[in-house]
Amino acid sequence: MTEPAPPTKAELLEALRSSGEQLLTSLRPLPAAHFELGRYENGWNGRQILAHVASIEWTYPRLLEIPRRAPAAPPSAAGAEPPTRTARGGIDGYNERQVAERAGKSVGELLAEFERNRAATIAAVEAVDDALLASPIRSAGGITGPLAAVFRAVAVGHVTGHMRDILGEG
Repeated sequence: MTEPAPPTKAELLEALRSSGEQLLTSLRPLPAAHFELGRYENGWNGRQILAHVASIEWTYPRLLEIPRRAPAAPPSAAGAEPPTRTARGGIDGYNERQVAERAGKSVGELLAEFERNRAATIAAVEAVDDALLASPIRSAGGITGPLAAVFRAVAVGHVTGHMRDILGEG
């Protein structure tokens, strides 16, 4: 099985915009009580998953820093591990801390946080060049590949999956 080609910068920006709008237009009309129903990954309810989505959106522009900070690999390093950024206490610990920090926020506040953070993500991607988007990285969650492909996987695929969890489509 072959990996799909990494998205172009224009394709990535369109996916970020459309998936962000889809999340907001799908979740805003739901009654607050809907977010308290059900149990999802880590035992979270819908509001906790939304807190996770709002908080991780803040991290996506930081993915752009991984290849910028990585030392240039010598030619003999072909096949070496791409640069990565790890979460303090591991990814699960980070997620739990971020959700706990947002425990008192309303659904409206969490949606507004996501919207602000998504706008910052889009602005950060708009500001980078195509060469950076082609750089190999490894995300804190272990996804490896060209930066544009990793970005699509986490900022579009991961977020859309959680939106479906909240909607009960997961």
